[in-house]
Amino acid sequence: MIRTIAVAFFVLAQIPMGAAATCAGVDLAITSVSVKDVTKNGLLNQYHIAGTVANLGGTSQASSMLQFVNIYQYGRKLDAKSVPPLRSGQSYTFSYALARSADAGSGTTTLDFHILMRPPIPAGQEECNVHNDQATLRF
Repeated sequence: MIRTIAVAFFVLAQIPMGAAATCAGVDLAITSVSVKDVTKNGLLNQYHIAGTVANLGGTSQASSMLQFVNIYQYGRKLDAKSVPPLRSGQSYTFSYALARSADAGSGTTTLDFHILMRPPIPAGQEECNVHNDQATLRF
């Protein structure tokens, strides 16, 4: 048991601090999506959703980058929100509204958010971490 714990500490000590948090290139990430408020309108509720995209990488994006957050429900694309080119460390907030039945149960609606960078992507502007380019919101 003590030997297992010692090996685990040794392995963790070999990982540089912040290694998973950033990469040298462009790293667009959806860092949050949430329901900000709900407006009731008769039989429908209007859900106001806010999301944040950030460039967590060490490289700023070229001013010519064309990119979006695509919004899907059950595999069907509902909308695309434009995201401006981001400097290293910069973030951008987008919003989306969805009408849903007032009778819908809690946790019965799922939206998926995916970042899409449109080609041609200039050299050095490629995504260096594709594992944080999507998010799911259930409400």
